Amino acid sequence: MNATAAFLDRLFRNLPPQGRSFAFKSWRHGSRPTGEGVGILPVPGVNVDSVAGRILDVAAYRSNIDFVVESRTVADPRYTPPKGVHFYQRIKIPVLGEVQMELALEDFGERDGWRVIAWSTLDAETNRLDPKRGARFEYNEGAWLLRGDAVGYALSSCPRKSDVGRLKFAAMTKGADASAPKMVKANIEGMLAWARRAG
Repeated sequence: MNATAAFLDRLFRNLPPQGRSFAFKSWRHGSRPTGEGVGILPVPGVNVDSVAGRILDVAAYRSNIDFVVESRTVADPRYTPPKGVHFYQRIKIPVLGEVQMELALEDFGERDGWRVIAWSTLDAETNRLDPKRGARFEYNEGAWLLRGDAVGYALSSCPRKSDVGRLKFAAMTKGADASAPKMVKANIEGMLAWARRAG
């Protein structure tokens, strides 16, 4: 089982109860230094295809998603749009600096009533990135969950300790867990706003 499929299994075992307001749940996985988490935001009238289209439009992330410094597709016969895409992304985290990775983003279709679009780090490709351009992620797995009445976002990520140093690593890992609910909700709202602008 690949990393994305394994993450999705953990995610669906941990979905929070859904009510009328934003719900968030986190859990630990093995000995990883950061927790994994998922948030679900009830939203009436979600245009699932429109939101999915924005999620898969990775080349436009820089202009439409906060903190993205660079995002571009990478030609790869293993991932063919619109079902999947290999892309490079560099983001700037306030105070802590830039972090980069190469990812595979795939449309997994329907699962338990949700349209699922998920990603995971491409380890070999990320390993080859120049750490002078930004710290590399040790792992970065996540998923978007789309339904006509709600949107979910899940994430498990951690920078490479050797790239950021001990103090930044501690700040990034502990800070990530503390700020996760707020960040997850903001990501959902940001993607929905982009989908509305795009029409």
